[in-house]
Amino acid sequence: MDELDSALLRLLQLDGRRTNRDMAQELGIAPSTCLERIRSLRERGVLLGYHAEVDLASLGRGLQAIIAVRIRPPTRAVIEQFQAFVTRMPEVIEIFTLTGTDDFLLHVAVRDTDHLHSVVLDKLTERKELADVRTSVVYGHLRKNVVEPI
Repeated sequence: MDELDSALLRLLQLDGRRTNRDMAQELGIAPSTCLERIRSLRERGVLLGYHAEVDLASLGRGLQAIIAVRIRPPTRAVIEQFQAFVTRMPEVIEIFTLTGTDDFLLHVAVRDTDHLHSVVLDKLTERKELADVRTSVVYGHLRKNVVEPI
């Protein structure tokens, strides 16, 4: 990663729909150089893809929560089965698999507190491998728009 790769990554993270020509002009390089560098970033696995960011509230999912989950026994098969289950839950938008006290953190987006209550009681606690669950409502969520190499 050199300065040009870092600059391209910064521009793409700020706006993934930006044109090759526009980025090349801003960075003072030829469009062909820009295209080749971006292609190289994809081939090296630095750029994994592009996505559209959506407003969860406009989708009727204005309440977010983090659900900490501990499962037992913590075997590979049990962990993989639980992960497959929560991956299919429409309310779950991110899954973190952890070491330490908790095995998973589930980031959920739901309609309201009744919906959240239903997710925890009717879906999660019905799982026999669930040993513990703790729910925290998210008041605010900030994410860095640009992640740079260290």
